[in-house]
Amino acid sequence: MKAIAVILGACALSFAVPAFAGDQDFTLFNKTGYDISEVYVSPAKSKNWGDDVMEDEVLEDAHSVPITFKAKNAICNYDLKVIFTDGDEAYWTNFDLCTISKIQIFWNQKTQKATAKWE
Repeated sequence: MKAIAVILGACALSFAVPAFAGDQDFTLFNKTGYDISEVYVSPAKSKNWGDDVMEDEVLEDAHSVPITFKAKNAICNYDLKVIFTDGDEAYWTNFDLCTISKIQIFWNQKTQKATAKWE
């Protein structure tokens, strides 16, 4: 069974200029081995995850989905949380969405760790 997983510092360093609303959108690739029922994107270190950006959709394993959301001003660093269809969850912190356009998320069942790659 998947445990709650946290990956700190998932952000690539960047020297980008501040983004405008919408520049933080990205494509999420699910390579976890599990279907995802909810996706949350929130400013880094925020205590509130806000709304599920996928609404009623399910992101099946080995599929991708464009993630669009209303960015908070020109904030670049965001945290990502997913809830799997079995109710387990994982999250990653500090993605620089002003420079990242694709995020691949992985789940290692053997080590019970979530990881991510981005570009």
